[in-house]
Amino acid sequence: MKAVKVKGLDPDGTLADNAQRVVAARLDQLYDFVPAVLDPRRVKKLHNMRIAAKRLRYVLEVTSADCFGPYALTATKRVCELQDLLGEIHDCDIQLPRVQQIRAELSEDAVAELARRAGGAADLDPALASRLAHSEDWAGLAALEHYLTVRRGLLYDRFTTLWQDIERSAMRARLEYAIAERPSLAASDIETTATTQ
Repeated sequence: MKAVKVKGLDPDGTLADNAQRVVAARLDQLYDFVPAVLDPRRVKKLHNMRIAAKRLRYVLEVTSADCFGPYALTATKRVCELQDLLGEIHDCDIQLPRVQQIRAELSEDAVAELARRAGGAADLDPALASRLAHSEDWAGLAALEHYLTVRRGLLYDRFTTLWQDIERSAMRARLEYAIAERPSLAASDIETTATTQ
């Protein structure tokens, strides 16, 4: 997923002003994935939202403490939580198809082996199905597939709960306000600024 190009950056401007533009663009991109991500089948959208959260998180981590109002630090923690949770969902989304593919490959091997064992028989003797290669592997892969399926569902439920909490807490509006604020300078900072001018 390509990052949205940030417009209006000014190389002669302040870090806070430029960071505000970057954060606003990254915040918009994060929210662009709603409502699509509220459908658990939208795997690609969930993955892209994770990338958008990561980009927002990184710019906030670098700029929040020095450039913005106090809520920006809280928002940084929420975005980090969101990114981590979406990352765990993505891990399941990557692992599950691979496990299913391995099971399918082993199943094809088993069918071929049974056909070889049957030879030219008119029917298949059930005893021929015993002790097939990878029989124990199938059980392990089935257990792993079930684990990943259920874990993904639980993680997705946590995601929807987290997202509802983020919406209820008005994170977007509060962060937009915080990035427009500028922390007041301490007395020592004012003296340093005055002496350097």
